[in-house]
Amino acid sequence: MPLAHVWTGTRMQPPALAKLEGIATVSVSVVGEANDWYHEAEQADAIIVNGTNRITGEVMDRLPHLHVVARTGIGVDRIDLDAASARGIMVLNTPEGPTESTAEHAIALMLNLCKQVAVTDRILRSGSTFPTYSQLTQGLETHGSVLGLVGLGRIGSRVAEIARVLGMKVLAYDPYITPERAEGLGVELIGSLEELLPKANVVSLHSPATPETRHLINARTLAMMQRGSYLINVARGTLVDEQALLDALNNGHIAGAGLDVFDPEPPASDNPLFQHPHTVCTPHIASFTTAGVLRMQVMACEQVALALSGEKPTHLVNAQVWEKRKR
Repeated sequence: MPLAHVWTGTRMQPPALAKLEGIATVSVSVVGEANDWYHEAEQADAIIVNGTNRITGEVMDRLPHLHVVARTGIGVDRIDLDAASARGIMVLNTPEGPTESTAEHAIALMLNLCKQVAVTDRILRSGSTFPTYSQLTQGLETHGSVLGLVGLGRIGSRVAEIARVLGMKVLAYDPYITPERAEGLGVELIGSLEELLPKANVVSLHSPATPETRHLINARTLAMMQRGSYLINVARGTLVDEQALLDALNNGHIAGAGLDVFDPEPPASDNPLFQHPHTVCTPHIASFTTAGVLRMQVMACEQVALALSGEKPTHLVNAQVWEKRKR
């Protein structure tokens, strides 16, 4: 039986390629996923993408042999699931892959803000001498403070574990999590977002991007947060109304924001949040660590290998397509 063909926008590391050995040949894009790579993948049975490009029905139609799309990461909001299902194309992801690195990044942003690291670093790099304490905003000691999690899935749960080690009380709002699960994590489950926000010194977002969660954090919900509290977003940029956040930062209601994601992406280079003195912004790199990237690549190749071998992948996002999948 001839080997399948897998196209990927990113060079796979040897442990990942080993998962496809004897099942498929792998070609790596020359032009890169952000450019017109479709002609490279015309013969591909499966593609592995990192989420920088949209995989629409039109894209799928340009790849006549395609029956598997794998995402190295969790979010599949850039893949048209309805279009894939209509064409019998399986969509796979690696939900456990980025958990540790992304959770650590959320904590790093939180500590950076609470300890005024970036704010004071900018002052010294500007050529100024030590500012007086009266010129600075006092930081927040996380021990004994309250962390409010919006979403208690894989990443949110790991953030909760780390935060509790720091001595924080952790609250969470997640309508899909049972009280027993929250209790097992040492987290107090709160019944609504409106009830959670006023209780937290730091709010960290870990929800998926859906029509229902678009601008979950907006002028109304920001006003519910404690004055002087902090916002962290390592989930999806669409969760936050950026203009409303900018207004809340400017009027001092929000003391600082740590952002790894933006709306849209890539954002405009003159996004005012980048220049604001009370933000820490990173270019969607939360999971971009040596361990995180390798883990996601290995998991993506494992999922593709299952699909190409006729076995049901463990992380089939559009599960309803299995019985009518393209072969």
